[in-house]
Amino acid sequence: MKLQDFDYLLPKDLIASFPLKNRSLSKLLLVKDNLTNHIFRDLPELLGPNDILVINDSKVINARFFGKKTSGAKVEFLLERMLDDQVAIVQTKSNSRLQVGERIELNREKIFLKLIKRSKDAFFVEFSCQIKPFLKKYGKVPLPPYIKREARYSDLSNYQTIYADPKKMESIAAPTAGLHFDKTLLDLLRLKGVSIANITLHVGMGTFKPIKELKIEDHNMHKERIEIDQASVDLILKAKSSKGRVICVGTTSLRCLESVYNFNNGTLKPFKGETDVFIYPGYKFGVVDSLITNFHLPKSTLLILVSAFAGHERIMSAYNFAIKNRYRFYSYGDAMFINIQSS
Repeated sequence: MKLQDFDYLLPKDLIASFPLKNRSLSKLLLVKDNLTNHIFRDLPELLGPNDILVINDSKVINARFFGKKTSGAKVEFLLERMLDDQVAIVQTKSNSRLQVGERIELNREKIFLKLIKRSKDAFFVEFSCQIKPFLKKYGKVPLPPYIKREARYSDLSNYQTIYADPKKMESIAAPTAGLHFDKTLLDLLRLKGVSIANITLHVGMGTFKPIKELKIEDHNMHKERIEIDQASVDLILKAKSSKGRVICVGTTSLRCLESVYNFNNGTLKPFKGETDVFIYPGYKFGVVDSLITNFHLPKSTLLILVSAFAGHERIMSAYNFAIKNRYRFYSYGDAMFINIQSS
């Protein structure tokens, strides 16, 4: 298929710049044979006692930070991946050309980093201190570029799922479908008998790398780290054996499960490693039955993924319906529950 097939026009006022005060009051579009409007807190009414939700427990790190060259030129950094406590891969933005070997001052406390190697579209850098404590103190929440404002203190909590694991603080963006859950909603789901399984996909540039190829099949994804343990595998297999649905909360959870399934030749087993799977129409799903997801950017790998899952025509119709019904789009926006998988 061509990239143009995944384009649509979105009024700018439907891009959510802020979340709702109450997470679970977001709209929820149920996508089945027809389209129906719901509120996210209706979710327990749409699930059965044998169903399982698969959630991504990765936590967002304050990945955006700033520095100055010795010339005084400003440099903006976005952490892409930590390689160890002091070495990382970063994206850069500066009006002044950056050179390998340069030292960039990060604050008045004489903390700096050195550009040690250049890759195709990023730099390998070495910090003069440990990265995580530095980012906790000086980093900014890495809001997506379509949110046209500076990050605020409230984003520190708003741009995290309530179940994010502090020990897994390595994502550069939130798994945004999970932002709609609050403690009350999770408690109601558990009371109904819905199981919850944790997986991990540390969101990196693979999720956001724009597609430049005209034929989508020619696009290559960046690698992202994933993990699933035995406890979650057991919960998912139990749901399957009980005829329950495996419902992924977000495209990251789906990509993790499908990657592990394929890596293990059609079985689900504990796994820790990397994935660069790109899911587009024609892909045969092996594990996932349903998907909860936000509304994604035109021509993005995420829109292509949901089109592979539910069918291109159905998804584009759903997006048109959402626009007409004034749904809020993207990270801080509303959600859809896709309860039909294309054959």
